[in-house]
Amino acid sequence: MNPKRPRDTSQPAKFIVDNSTGDEVDPEMSAKQKAGQLGGLKGGKARAAKLWPDERFTIAKKAAKARPLSSC
Repeated sequence: MNPKRPRDTSQPAKFIVDNSTGDEVDPEMSAKQKAGQLGGLKGGKARAAKLWPDERFTIAKKAAKARPLSSC
């Protein structure tokens, strides 16, 4: 695994030490990443709530066709 380098200029030394000693390198998520993750988590539900029943049906029908047939 090749971890991303931190963008904060005060952390490169810690990153290098952690990387060379084999410690887990997991920089905290930035505020922008957290907001994007939150939007992704609630996005589908919010979109589905706004759709008309016939639109949901059409989308579900298309998704069912895209799924592989089960081998049961």
